[in-house]
Amino acid sequence: MTRRIAAAVAVAVMSAAGVAAALTTAANAGPPTTHQEESGLIAAMARDFKITPDQARARLVREAKAATTEQSLKSRLGGHYAGAWLNEGATELVVAVTDAAQAKVVEDAGATPKVVQRSQIQLDELKAKLDANKNAPKDVPAWYVDVKTNSVVVLARNTASAKAFARASGLSEADVRIEQSTEDPRPLIDVIGGNAYYMGSGGRCSVGFSVNGGFVTAGHCGRVGTTTTQPSGTFAGSTFPGRDYAWVRVSSGNTMRGLVNRYPGTVPVKGSNESSVGASVCRSGSTTGWHCGTIQQKNTSVTYPEGTISGVTRTNACAEPGDSGGSWLTGDQAQGVTSGGSGNCSSGGTTYFQPVNPILQAYGLQLVIEGGPTGTTGPTTTSSNPGGTTWQPGVAYTAGTTVTYEGVGYECLQGHTSQIGWEPSAVPALWERVG
Repeated sequence: MTRRIAAAVAVAVMSAAGVAAALTTAANAGPPTTHQEESGLIAAMARDFKITPDQARARLVREAKAATTEQSLKSRLGGHYAGAWLNEGATELVVAVTDAAQAKVVEDAGATPKVVQRSQIQLDELKAKLDANKNAPKDVPAWYVDVKTNSVVVLARNTASAKAFARASGLSEADVRIEQSTEDPRPLIDVIGGNAYYMGSGGRCSVGFSVNGGFVTAGHCGRVGTTTTQPSGTFAGSTFPGRDYAWVRVSSGNTMRGLVNRYPGTVPVKGSNESSVGASVCRSGSTTGWHCGTIQQKNTSVTYPEGTISGVTRTNACAEPGDSGGSWLTGDQAQGVTSGGSGNCSSGGTTYFQPVNPILQAYGLQLVIEGGPTGTTGPTTTSSNPGGTTWQPGVAYTAGTTVTYEGVGYECLQGHTSQIGWEPSAVPALWERVG
């Protein structure tokens, strides 16, 4: 039986990170630690945002508080929640709601309300229709939910193609906003970065984040079974295209640390609290060094020559070939691993990263954090799948499991935790039809 695991593309290199104190609770928000000051994050933010070091420190504290406030309001507002973002300079958190009566809830939490037409759920449902269309034209590089304008945006080098793509996906012109774009994204590959590892078939990539049993990285770096050296290991899971993530199980004798190489020095990883749209995010790479930018949109779909990647985060931080696979952080919180992008660090560009939490969930992995336990034990999962039953989201499926979906049988090709958008008929890298 043919296993349609997504093909690995030529290699990539980058080990990255940004760091400073983005604490997980507003009550504990405080200035960056000495270790974080030494990491260079403050200096990098000051350079790229054209602000003073003190302003950079203050911004990180505001962003940490905003992330906590956003998550709390998202839970409280339920179906009325329509997204949130920080304004220019990250001085104000704006939270969109579909019911004017909920505005006071937002105000009482210290944020600014904005009443809009569509909820986050409705926007995501519209985007899901685009995701379900597996025939995205090559001149439609990306599409995403833009919470600031309460719309679904389709980027296009050719407007006619974008309109046809939207119609073929079951959307009307009123459902999407088409924006002209010169982006031509591709996986960032071919140059050595920090914490480099080498593929047995040739080429190099970079460690993203340590997890119990190994590390996570970009999926286009290797397919399942590809061996690595320095550290020695084997790709235990890999998805590309569709998503762009992988994890490598390392051999005994290797020690995982909750640190990221900064060139020079290291920065700590303390968790993976997801930052808000508009928050700062920093990355480093052997090609371009430290660069910072802001999170522009989440849950973006981007089309590379190899296929469409969904669920990535879009940023205006620059990157160049050789920066793939490495780490993104806001403060000391892990955000994701570099996937690809366009432009460069001379004229500016757009870079996409694969969020880290979905990677951990897909493979049942645990992030290794600085100050916590380290070790070489394998991944753990929190649930098991009821093999032979109907597919459903929120279940941790293991390789070899069979399920039914819309009356058709599918076999799981690699372990993952299911979610909307990962239905068996939509992700051939994870499922193969058997009936």
